[in-house]
Amino acid sequence: MTAALLLLITAALSGMILILLSNFLTFPGLRDACPSAIDLRISVLIPVRDEVGSIGTTVKSLLRQSYPRFELLILDDHSRDGTVGAARKASQGDERLRTLPGRPIPSGWLAKNWACHQLAAQAGGEILVFTDADVRWQASALDSLLCEFQRSGADMLAVMPTQQTVTWTERLCVPLMALALHAYLPSVAVHRTRFPLLAAANGQCIAFSRAAYDRLGGHASIRDNILDDIGLARQAKRAGLQLRLVEADGLIFCRMYRDWRTVREGYAKNILAGFGGVAGLLAATFFHWLIFLAPWVLLGLGFAGANVPGHPFWAGLLILAGLSLRGLTAWRTGQRALDALLLPVSVLLMSAVAAQSLWWRVRYGGPLWKGRRAIP
Repeated sequence: MTAALLLLITAALSGMILILLSNFLTFPGLRDACPSAIDLRISVLIPVRDEVGSIGTTVKSLLRQSYPRFELLILDDHSRDGTVGAARKASQGDERLRTLPGRPIPSGWLAKNWACHQLAAQAGGEILVFTDADVRWQASALDSLLCEFQRSGADMLAVMPTQQTVTWTERLCVPLMALALHAYLPSVAVHRTRFPLLAAANGQCIAFSRAAYDRLGGHASIRDNILDDIGLARQAKRAGLQLRLVEADGLIFCRMYRDWRTVREGYAKNILAGFGGVAGLLAATFFHWLIFLAPWVLLGLGFAGANVPGHPFWAGLLILAGLSLRGLTAWRTGQRALDALLLPVSVLLMSAVAAQSLWWRVRYGGPLWKGRRAIP
């Protein structure tokens, strides 16, 4: 029984290592100092709700872009903290900024999807870039984004911003997004197949050609989907469009959360839908316990005298493989590689996030976010 368990973990980690190695070779990054040959008007679109602490810095970073032909549209989703005033103040009267009041949310729509739908309706650009209020842009970022758009032949370009983390819970949880992306999903399959399940995106930065956005049905096609980014990526594949992924490599960056409460609630909002429901979430939690925690348990049992095949080398190699996966994906995406040594703690923290999500499901019927139910 123990040998079978070790073989199962070995197979899983070996597959993940192969995917990671293939992504090292095929997963592109944005290129700095890459002036775009495209001369198109861009609409940068930001839905906001209670973002007074971050919107000013974001507006300033966008209005410093080296690419000249763009407009910046911000839609206020009934903020209660002066977000729009902060955005206007940061713009210093720059006419490229327009702020729009959000209309009441119709039945059957999620708040963010409705806000993005309204933004797209007002946008005049040939390229639509949806981004968030806490995403920061280096001065050459729009140029580099357009350069990659042209190079890759994308209809939809899903950019993975470089994540900034400060507190320990941020450092232990946020980089797991990179682990999931680079060790679970081969970019070749995302780029070269039309299978919708082989799709990924990060709602912090997604760019479309206007024609592609309209062809896939825009945000109306995923109006009730809390995973708006993944939903759009899958719709793009269904529509036969070219989905491309790219790492921002520090040109676009974001600090998603500030403490354990925001980390827990932010991930709990999406995690249940991300794994396809309660059964999928429970299965995923068990899987991560199996591959990242069980080898430590087996190593300890062996030292306690239990009969563990290949002890201590087999379990030790599995532990090293897990830590290496976490460390290498952190290194590739600009995170702290040494934080990988605390991978078991990360797994336990994400189990607490799963528990939060399940509690919301039982207590409220679904997740909560910014004082509202995050489901229609």
